[in-house]
Amino acid sequence: MTKKTVLVACGTAVATSTVVAAAITDAMGDRGIDVETRQCKATEVPSMLDGVDLIVSTTPLPPNLPKPAIVTLAFLTGIGRDAEINRIADILRA
Repeated sequence: MTKKTVLVACGTAVATSTVVAAAITDAMGDRGIDVETRQCKATEVPSMLDGVDLIVSTTPLPPNLPKPAIVTLAFLTGIGRDAEINRIADILRA
């Protein structure tokens, strides 16, 4: 499988996206999926989609994005985390 790119967005592209990006990298590594994460503010997402396979955000995203997107707080709260990890893995494997 080729390396996949996940764009991780939050409000400021600092702390929250860092936590989520690290969790995604670790979880996908455990599943044998090679990922690169990029971080940005949610408002920057439309301008950063080139080469991206999936967007994961902790805050609402602009509508009608041309890439798969998941908006979730599961990586911060722990609630539904495993389900979201499986969902991310399924999208990246497709």
